[in-house]
Amino acid sequence: MGVFKSAEEAAKLIKSNDRVFIHGVNAVPFKLIDAMVGRASELRNVEIVHIHTEGEAKYTKPEYAESFHVNVFFVGSNVRKAVNEGRGDYIPVFLSDVPGLMRKGILPIDVALLNVSPPDKHGYCSMGVSVVGALPAAETAKFVIAQINPNMPRTHGAGFIHVNDIDVMVENNDPLPEQIIPEPNEVEMRIGRFCTELVEDGATLQMGIGAIPNAVLKSLVNHKDLGIHTEMFADGVIDLVESGVINGKKKVKFPGKVVSGFVMGSKRVYDFIDDNPSIAMLDIEYVNSTKVIKQNPKVTAINSALEIDITGQVCADSIGTYHYSGVGGQMDFIRGAAKSEGGKPIIALPSQTNKGISRIVPFLKQGAGVVTTRAHVNYIVTEYGIASLYGKNLSQRAKAMIEIAHPDHREELERAVFERFRI
Repeated sequence: MGVFKSAEEAAKLIKSNDRVFIHGVNAVPFKLIDAMVGRASELRNVEIVHIHTEGEAKYTKPEYAESFHVNVFFVGSNVRKAVNEGRGDYIPVFLSDVPGLMRKGILPIDVALLNVSPPDKHGYCSMGVSVVGALPAAETAKFVIAQINPNMPRTHGAGFIHVNDIDVMVENNDPLPEQIIPEPNEVEMRIGRFCTELVEDGATLQMGIGAIPNAVLKSLVNHKDLGIHTEMFADGVIDLVESGVINGKKKVKFPGKVVSGFVMGSKRVYDFIDDNPSIAMLDIEYVNSTKVIKQNPKVTAINSALEIDITGQVCADSIGTYHYSGVGGQMDFIRGAAKSEGGKPIIALPSQTNKGISRIVPFLKQGAGVVTTRAHVNYIVTEYGIASLYGKNLSQRAKAMIEIAHPDHREELERAVFERFRI
């Protein structure tokens, strides 16, 4: 059984050349990170791995470049500068494959830094709002250091670690970071309403956080018997669960339960998932498995993109060569939805950026990463409508994409289509 120590004492387990996993999303163990960074002068070439994390990533500061090198599965805003300036790297990987990198020894973990709930009477601590990455890291790391935090919700499912498997425990009472999502604007609401047209009663939903998912959820109040099987969810699902719109009755996998790998949002959603038996926080290798996803009925997966070319190639992780986010679970759910009986994979995005630049383009920017291929794409939704691309040839796709592009850019796109396809 682990012993309680100060964060500074616990951080001494980290050695130069170690690979350190940091609990992600809103479960970031800030006290342990501060203690690790406090040893920067003693450490060299420590590799930091994680998915998205909230808050300041102090280990990415230029003055710590010799001590720490970040190597992430998702490029969040707090590590974006370091990755694009060469003080960090990005691992393009399906979210479902992240646990395998650790379990198969491809990325062996020396030290895992976790943020967990206090142990129950049986000695089990909950990983709370985020099981993603934390579960395989805890299983495989040489040393596990955990903040014991009463503010961490105790969630049902697979995200547990026994105190006997924790090497050092650190008392902590910091509140979890929160995300307050602004109300959707008119463009986002129009996109949400178009997406809702594709959602059938009895569908199983996957969607993320942000204005467009919020707009979709706001438009689903008259639907029936919806289910949730998703890599993450936020506050937006709560009202639909409480009203009975989301009840999971039609799901094949974990019927009646909301299945997820992590949660982001406000304290309201943390309170909602705390000790809630209708919420199952599971290993992301299972949650994002295409074989699992496709077994649910009418899986409707709604994901976003940075830009899409006129043939349907979806760029979602970079702006040209500039790394912006990550592959995440988009392809896991696009393929899972496509294989589900009555499923609908959807990419939803505004037709142009806030600066008036078209997101529908003749060609992706040089160096752009294709996250979802044109062979996988089914539906594209903007505020101007729905383009159904499945089964269409390249020139037919181009016509459909122009119809949902912003009117200011359609003439330019038409010229590009003519030059390419002579139509």
